[in-house]
Amino acid sequence: MTASCTALAILLFALLAMCVRCTGGVKNYTIKPRVVLPEDYVKEIRPPSRKGQPVSVEFSIYVVDINSINVEDMDFRVDMFVRQKWTESRLDMPNALFEEGDDYVTLPPEFVDNLWQPDPYILNAKVSEIAKLTHEFSSVTLFRNKTVRYAARMHAIIACQMEFQLYPMDIQVCPMYIESFSYNMQKLRLRWADADPIMLNPELKLLQYNVGQPLQIEETDGYVPEREANFSRLVLYFRFERQIGHHLIQTFAPSSLVVMLSWFSFWIGLDAIPGRVTLLVTSMLTLVTMFTGLKSDIPPVAYVKALDLWMAGCMVFVFAALGEFVVVKVLEVRYQREKSHRGVNLPRLLPMRIQAMEKSPCMSAWDVESGSGGQQSGQQAQTSSAAASRRSSVGSVLRMRGRPLLQTSWRDHTTGREKVLWREIDRHSRTIFPAFFLLFVVFYWPILLLKKS
Repeated sequence: MTASCTALAILLFALLAMCVRCTGGVKNYTIKPRVVLPEDYVKEIRPPSRKGQPVSVEFSIYVVDINSINVEDMDFRVDMFVRQKWTESRLDMPNALFEEGDDYVTLPPEFVDNLWQPDPYILNAKVSEIAKLTHEFSSVTLFRNKTVRYAARMHAIIACQMEFQLYPMDIQVCPMYIESFSYNMQKLRLRWADADPIMLNPELKLLQYNVGQPLQIEETDGYVPEREANFSRLVLYFRFERQIGHHLIQTFAPSSLVVMLSWFSFWIGLDAIPGRVTLLVTSMLTLVTMFTGLKSDIPPVAYVKALDLWMAGCMVFVFAALGEFVVVKVLEVRYQREKSHRGVNLPRLLPMRIQAMEKSPCMSAWDVESGSGGQQSGQQAQTSSAAASRRSSVGSVLRMRGRPLLQTSWRDHTTGREKVLWREIDRHSRTIFPAFFLLFVVFYWPILLLKKS
């Protein structure tokens, strides 16, 4: 009984060992199916081709998402499906490998490790990797005509040399270069697929940019000094056009309103000095604060941007309004000084003129002021001189010497009313400032749009 139990145990152990061996054989067959790869297959050697002809690798890309356009680091992140296709004539493709009605078979991604594969890389990528969850998102598809298609979901951070001369209406053209690392042009040629080489997710939307469609592609070659050879290169151009709507609402419209607000000071009288100064200074500080906050959106650059010109224009108009207030205030003080000076001298001169006219009817008060007295009252020349003096203004009689070059007031010949210089400056500023600002806007936007196009 004991001997039979021992024999049964040995038999069970042998069966278990056979099952483990069979299971291992199935696993090896899944990873490296010899039904496809011949015994003499060497994956380090590229597929055979005509003499002097390179192996052709066909590329197609489906862009899923574009995000994190970073102007500080000058890069952007792109999520995409990349498909490579080439012909491997050394494969054995028995009919039993395909299901009925299919001309292809999909194998697990580990199978690609047993095949020769091209070694493309993104030349200007800071980071590139295949997406993973529990395993890599990739697959290998074999076709009856011995074509191999390798597809993978990739993330890449692409460097882009951005220019901001036209900011915030700039257009950034960012190329992505795909190049073989080891095989030069005589060994390997990269080319875009004939049908739909680049596809863009139709639901793709960016916050501040519009993506130009369709994306431009190019096939070229580049000399790499480090490897001393020419390498085949594929170029994909991403075109990002910044949306102006955000800046119209957040920048251009508020700054224009602040400039218009500074014009209200022309209607405020000079007796309200605190209100007028507060309005102008607050307008200037508002513009400075507004434009200081905008500098955080883009890195500091050494050239002048379009937004800088707008900022400078708005500040110049507000500063000019503040300067206009200083000028009219100085003229108003000078006008009041001259007015008070005339008021002091007139009471002293008028009684002398009245007394002179009572003594001699032929003598005028102007003759008394000139010092002629009664001795020259009969002379015709002095009579005509007095008549001419009568037609002159009171202010010119009082200021015969040291007359200033700029008159603070004058009398209108048509209406006979007195006009004050500082009031006239305020009145004309109400139309001159808006006219010049409108001229600035008319020149700014067409030139900017012309340079953008």
